[in-house]
Amino acid sequence: MSTTAAHPRLHRGLKLLGTLFLTLSAITPASSVFIIAPGVISQAGSGAVLSYLAAAVVGVFMAFVYAELASAYPLSGGEYAIAARTLGRLPGFVVLGIILITQLLIIAVIALGVGTYLSVLIPGLHGPTVAAVTCLAATVVAVFDIRLNAWVTGVFLAIEMIALVVVAALGLLAPQRPLTDLVLHPAVPGEGGVVVAASLGLIGAATAVAIFSYNGYGSAVYFGEETKDAPRAIARTVLWALGVTVAAELIPITAVLLGSPSLPELFASGNMMQYFITARAGSTMNTVISLAVALAILNAVLAIILISSRMIFSTGRDRAWPVSVSRGLSAIHPRYGTPWVATALTGLVSAVCCFIDERFLLVVTGTSLVIVYGALCVGAVAGRRNGTTAHAAYRMPWYPVAPVLALLALAYVIYLNALDPVIGRPSLYVTGGIGLLAAAYYLLVLRRRGGWELSEP
Repeated sequence: MSTTAAHPRLHRGLKLLGTLFLTLSAITPASSVFIIAPGVISQAGSGAVLSYLAAAVVGVFMAFVYAELASAYPLSGGEYAIAARTLGRLPGFVVLGIILITQLLIIAVIALGVGTYLSVLIPGLHGPTVAAVTCLAATVVAVFDIRLNAWVTGVFLAIEMIALVVVAALGLLAPQRPLTDLVLHPAVPGEGGVVVAASLGLIGAATAVAIFSYNGYGSAVYFGEETKDAPRAIARTVLWALGVTVAAELIPITAVLLGSPSLPELFASGNMMQYFITARAGSTMNTVISLAVALAILNAVLAIILISSRMIFSTGRDRAWPVSVSRGLSAIHPRYGTPWVATALTGLVSAVCCFIDERFLLVVTGTSLVIVYGALCVGAVAGRRNGTTAHAAYRMPWYPVAPVLALLALAYVIYLNALDPVIGRPSLYVTGGIGLLAAAYYLLVLRRRGGWELSEP
């Protein structure tokens, strides 16, 4: 393992299965089912099944894009490293600026969910404090060898998947209505506690949320420099991660809608999943499942700290900051072969962010993913045209169907966000502002300094 000052290298100790564990842990299907899915159901009602099916189609298109680009550039810089090589340094640094801010904040957003689910066992917990402790504890583990982290996340992931299997079984083994009702006659909550027919508009709007529920399969690229036979393994991991995620989220959500004793009561409940589990299996089972979800969130925090620290390490190796800062961020632990300084910084910053107003966190992080996805779709097309991805080990089928249709779906998501004055529209403004600041830093600092170095191991 080389750790030269010019081009420090991470330890390549992962195989496909370990990378898949880490990627699925970052997606955390249980958190999506228990935290994001209720929002989709409240919007689309039983039509949420159709929303998640449509989102899976968009996910396939984006997975094709990610797989091709990641097989060409399996680098720890992730999306910004890909965008800089396919679209140019200025667009790449704009993507870096957007990811850098939102990635650190999203850790805090996820960590804040730990206290919510632990409160069923220990009432009165202070959410931000629990979240900050979660971030710091995960940071300590993240410094250790990547193979150890892969197995730790694998154990937690197994617990998470068992919880989802239990939820699915509770609904599928004793359905209260036929599947055709969900597909052919979707219903949403109406006035007076009754249900009414769901419109295609509501189902389409909820699809935008469901798309983000599946998000995270592309994060496999961040472990490219630590995965053996990375060009092929990372592409396979992206596709496998999407497939497992769709099954792990769509099946339990369908089961909840099939097996709930009463759809009006489900829609009206303050916590839909708690209502469903308690109604079908009692309060003890609800407590057990809630603890499993808390572990899933902890696992996601660990995985995303691993991802974010590798991105920050890459910025140091690429000399994006003053020399002394870049040198520190690109430091490799002599024993574990991990970016320990970048990891410590990631954990500390995310712990502090846990005390920021949650609505502000949502505004800052809400639409950044749309811009990053869009940049990758354009990068996939540009890479084919300018030859920068000609060496990719994986080539997406039916090109250019995937990037074109994904861009259309993303444009629809941006349109829906622009209509939302509470979170969506302010988030678009903030994301645009971050992009402008990143562009200004590149033009006024990096380009004047003589350019932005893009290093590879």
